[in-house]
Amino acid sequence: MDRVLIESLAVETVIGVYDWERTITQRLLLDLELATDIRPAATGDDISLTLDYAAISERVTRFASDHDFALVETFSERLAETLRDEFAIPWLRLTVRKPGAVPAAAAVGVRIERGTRPEET
Repeated sequence: MDRVLIESLAVETVIGVYDWERTITQRLLLDLELATDIRPAATGDDISLTLDYAAISERVTRFASDHDFALVETFSERLAETLRDEFAIPWLRLTVRKPGAVPAAAAVGVRIERGTRPEET
């Protein structure tokens, strides 16, 4: 199974457990790895036969602006569910990083995998 990649997608959202975090938007950085078979699209040079990077990126951005969560974990779970449902993605790996959350770290975050992991080819 092939993988579509979207790396370092920056989104703005309300996220955090502290009261002051609930009053501002913060930047999250996302990496997505999405399982699909790219051969039909490549054969016909047809974007409608593959996962559309732009459509997925726009959906992620809209999801972030429309929701607010306390935890990066909750953001990640709900986003993964949304993407798998709306784009019929059998498996995905999602990394969500929150820069600046811990002063001594460049970022903190989570990496999740959801769905049936594709065979390595």
